[in-house]
Amino acid sequence: MQWETVIGLEVHLQLATQSKIFSGSPIAFGAEPNTQASAVDLAMPGMLPVLNAEAVRMAVMFGLGIDAEIGMRSVFDRKNYFYPDLPKGYQISQFSDPIVGKGEFEIQLEDGSTRQIGITRAHLEEDAGKSLHEDFHGMTGIDLNRAGTPLLEIVSEPDIRSAAEAVAYLKALHSLVTYLGISDGNMAEGSMRCDINISLRPQGQAEYGTRAEIKNVNSFRFVERAIRHEVERQSDILEDGGKVVQETRLYDADRDETRPMRSKEVANDYRYFPEPDLLPIVIDEAYVAAIRDTLPELPTAKRHRFMDQYGLSAYDANVLADSRELADYYETVVSACGDAKIAANWVQVELLGQLNKAELAINASPVSATDLGGLIVRILDNSISGKIAKQVFEAMWQGEGSADEVIDARGLKQVSDSGALEAMVDDVIANNSAQVEQYLAADEGKRKKLVGFFVGQVMKVSKGQANPQMVNQLLAKKLG
Repeated sequence: MQWETVIGLEVHLQLATQSKIFSGSPIAFGAEPNTQASAVDLAMPGMLPVLNAEAVRMAVMFGLGIDAEIGMRSVFDRKNYFYPDLPKGYQISQFSDPIVGKGEFEIQLEDGSTRQIGITRAHLEEDAGKSLHEDFHGMTGIDLNRAGTPLLEIVSEPDIRSAAEAVAYLKALHSLVTYLGISDGNMAEGSMRCDINISLRPQGQAEYGTRAEIKNVNSFRFVERAIRHEVERQSDILEDGGKVVQETRLYDADRDETRPMRSKEVANDYRYFPEPDLLPIVIDEAYVAAIRDTLPELPTAKRHRFMDQYGLSAYDANVLADSRELADYYETVVSACGDAKIAANWVQVELLGQLNKAELAINASPVSATDLGGLIVRILDNSISGKIAKQVFEAMWQGEGSADEVIDARGLKQVSDSGALEAMVDDVIANNSAQVEQYLAADEGKRKKLVGFFVGQVMKVSKGQANPQMVNQLLAKKLG
């Protein structure tokens, strides 16, 4: 039987506030255990939560970024469950009245096509602490630094149909929240992690199958692998006539498998009720309008503008609009050189290739956008060839100066003097008479290949500095 995969994602996004959502404790990553937990975070008797207004602002920014309904009145609830790293025995979250309601989110797939993924809601909540197992030999340590960290939980509709779509959705979401500046989206540090709800149903059936939830997956690669494994597991069960059990599962990256943790809870299990220590959040249109005025150009709008303004393909526009820093870098290169398509090629191939190899972010590039634009200008005005330009770029990367400084210091300026080039061409023809005879006797198809030989010999004589376009023109004239 043909099975359709149905996926919904719950993304937990750590907001980039300076302090926790209900206390003044800092939230810097990597601090010594239990050094960033106040009496409020520890749930000491008599301690009351105080809402961080910046978390509310960031949640509204996200809602506007996906053109969602904004909850003008939202309420915090108590979500009751026990974990050793949850000191209160409940989590302050939102259930019935979230800060962000329904919205829609465009993702772009590898083939350039786009899809709209529905957003059910996005609500504010506090994070729990962390249980540490590795260093305690049969015991568990509790680190409460993370307890009370502000989270925005973003819940999608079950609109995703494959592992590839799930990864595209997460990458688009990562791009959006970093554009907005509401999170660094660092999955390795837990700033962005997701729960994956997966079910299968026969192709064409409207009713959903029984779902399993995979908890706390924290990389794009692991999300893809976890989904592929879980789809295979459920498919095998259904093909054998069995039934999928609704449960929470854990993805084990070392074994590349999911395994059960516990039966899946439903809302009733958490005994939600309004948080008595926090008033409802009430905002007005003026508050929302003021936040809307601060929004930058967002990834989807920028991608479409790059296609319209610069004539880029959907793929190129998607890559270059992935982050604000990369998009700004690219547009500075274009301003410096005036050729959007060559700029796109150099940024994507040479620059990003070097950055990935060195594991550097775009804002740490040794070659500035203005300097890269200057290098492209020298290609466009025939001062250097594309091949020499790669050598120049390598020298610029090593800190040897601007393109002009490297070209002058190394004597790399392209030879475009017609007299000098003609002399080189004459010498190559005179010294390769056998190849000349082959050329004259060959048909048009073979002649094109043989011309490459002569061009290569001229480039060798000129140490790569001959203008290849002029060389081709001279050879065509000399060889008749």
